[in-house]
Formats: sequence, structure tokens, C-alpha cells
Amino acid sequence: MTKRYLFAGRVQGVGFRYATKQLAKGFDVIGWVKNLSDGRVELQIMGDDEEVTEFIEELHDSPLGHHVLEQEEFTIPDLTDVVGFEIR
Repeated sequence: MTKRYLFAGRVQGVGFRYATKQLAKGFDVIGWVKNLSDGRVELQIMGDDEEVTEFIEELHDSPLGHHVLEQEEFTIPDLTDVVGFEIR
């Protein structure tokens, strides 16, 4: 499963990207996270359905979750040329 998420709220300047990368270490996923110029954070993530679903649930249950006011989810083509999980 490969997903693209857009998170809105107070998601920049609060360590959201760093904490997301740290969280990814506990899951069998690859992808990346980056700030967007409009104040949102974009996450692209690929892994087994269960891993991706649990990752997003854990993100919302973590201290990061209260910063997210809106979330958009899109199914996208598999990521290529991505190894591990990085901040962009």
C-alpha cells in the first residue's frame, strides 16, 4: 500500500517531521515527510496495509496527533528510488 497524506493544523515548527521519522523506525515502511509552503506537512509512505494503517494510528495517538486539525489521504503509485524513511 502506498499513501500520500496532507496534514494541516499546527504541524510546522513543532518537530512534526522529526517525530514522524522517529516513529517510522518502529514500522516496516519507507517514505518521506516534508513541509509545504502553505503550512501543511506532506507524508508519502509505503508498506504492507497493516503497517501503514498502524503507523497512521500511532501518529494520531502520539503527542503529534493533537497538532493535526485536518488530514487528507490519497492512494498513490508505489514509491521508487526511496530507501528507508527521510525528511525532505
